Amino acid sequence: MADDLAVPAAPSRERLLRLPVLAWSAWDWGSAAFNAVVTTFVFTVWITSASFVEPGADETAVKALHSAWLGWGMAGAGVVVALLAPALGALADASGRRKPWLAWNTLVVVLCMAGMVLVDPAEGTRSRNVLLGIALLAVGTVFFELASVAYNALLLHITRPEGIGRVSGLGWGLGYVGGIVLLLILFVGFINPEVGWFGVTSQGGWDIRASVAVATVWMALFAVPVLVWVHERVDRPRGISVVGAYRKLGRDVAGLWRTRRSTLGFLVSSAIFRDGLTGVFTFGAVLAQGTFGFTSSEVIVFAIAANVVAGLFTIAAGWLDDRFGPRRVIAVSLSVLVASATALLVLHDQGKSVFWAAALVLSACVGPAQSASRGLLGRLTDPGKETEAYGLYATTGRAASFLAPAAFALAISWGGEQYWGILGIVVVLAAGLAAFLFVRFPRGLRVDGRSDDVLVPMTERV
Repeated sequence: MADDLAVPAAPSRERLLRLPVLAWSAWDWGSAAFNAVVTTFVFTVWITSASFVEPGADETAVKALHSAWLGWGMAGAGVVVALLAPALGALADASGRRKPWLAWNTLVVVLCMAGMVLVDPAEGTRSRNVLLGIALLAVGTVFFELASVAYNALLLHITRPEGIGRVSGLGWGLGYVGGIVLLLILFVGFINPEVGWFGVTSQGGWDIRASVAVATVWMALFAVPVLVWVHERVDRPRGISVVGAYRKLGRDVAGLWRTRRSTLGFLVSSAIFRDGLTGVFTFGAVLAQGTFGFTSSEVIVFAIAANVVAGLFTIAAGWLDDRFGPRRVIAVSLSVLVASATALLVLHDQGKSVFWAAALVLSACVGPAQSASRGLLGRLTDPGKETEAYGLYATTGRAASFLAPAAFALAISWGGEQYWGILGIVVVLAAGLAAFLFVRFPRGLRVDGRSDDVLVPMTERV
C-alpha cells in the first residue's frame, strides 16, 4: 500500500494509562448508567410493562400504547438532537471551552435521571406517570447527546493524533464493562431478591426506582474526573452564529457531493443502518418483557448475555474486517440482522426460546457492523482530515436518530400490538442495507479486502 495509508505506530502503554486518559474514560464508564439502565434494560422496560396497566384494562392494548409513546418520545428527542447538535457543537468549539458544555449538559442528564425516581405506578395515575417518564427520558437523551459532542471533542486534548484510536477504544471498552458491572450490582441488590438492600421490595416499583437512583449517583460520580483532571487547551474564542454553523455544515456536504460522492453515500447509508442498530438494543429489552414475557430479572440476565456476545463477536469481526474488508462485514451483518429480526417477528408467539436464539444472533451482528462502519470511514478519509470526517459521521448519525423510534411507534400503531414494533426495526435496517449496497467505493482502499488493488488517486475517489 502507499505510504499515505500507512498506520502510525501506536503510543506506549504508559502513555495510554495516564491520569487524564483514565479520567476522560471514566465519563464513558459512568454513562452506562444512562445507556444500559435507563434507556435500554431497566427503566424503559418497566414503564412499558404491566406495572403501568390499570386494573380491568386490556393489558396487551395498553402496553402497546405505552410502547408507541416511548417510540414517539425517542423519535422527538432524535429530531431535536439532529437540529441542535451541529450548531451547538460548532458554538462550543467557537467558545474555546468544551468542559463547561460537558458539565452543564451532564448535570441536566443527572437531574432527569433523578426525576425518574419519582415515576410512581400508583393506581389511577399510571398512564400519566408513563408520560412523565418518557418526557424525562426524551429530555435526558437530548442533553446526553449534546454532552457527548463536548466529551468527544476533548479526546483531541488528551492524546496525540496517533493515539486517538487506542484512547477512544479504551473509553468505549470501559463504557461496555461499566454497563455489565452496574447491571450486576442492581440485579443482586434490588431487582432479583424479593427483599433487596436497605429493605427495598417491588412494592410501588421501588426495586426499579432504587436502581435508577443508584444509576443517577453512578453517572454523577464518574462524570467528575473528566472535569477535574482533564486540562483542555483553551482556544481563542471565535465569532460564529447558529446560522453560520449550519452554513458550514451545508458547505461540507456540498463539497463531498462534488468530490467524494462515495463518502457522502456511505455517510447517508450508515446513518440509516446505524440508527437501526441502535433500535435493536433500545427496544429489544422492551419487547423481551412486553411480548415474550420476560421478568425483570430475566431481562437483566439477557442484557448481560447480549453484551458479552456482542463484545466477543465485535473483537472477532476485527480479524474478518482485515481479511475480507469492512464492506463485506457490514453487508453480511446487516443481512443476518434483517433475517433474524424477521424470523423473530414471524415466530413471536413461540415463546422465550425463540427470542433468546434470535436476540443473541442480533447481538452478535450489531457490534461488528458498528465497528466495521467506523473502520470503513477511516479508509475513505484523507490523512490529516480524520477529525472532520468523523465529525460529519457523528452529525449524519444524529440526523437520522429519529428513524428507528418513529418506525417502531408507527408499526405498533398500525398493527395494534407491541410485537409489530419489530417490523419497524426491520424496515430501517433493510433500508440502510439497500442504500449501502448502492454505494460505489473506490478501489485501492481495502474496503473489500483486496490488498492487491492498484491505489486510486484521491482526486478520483468519487
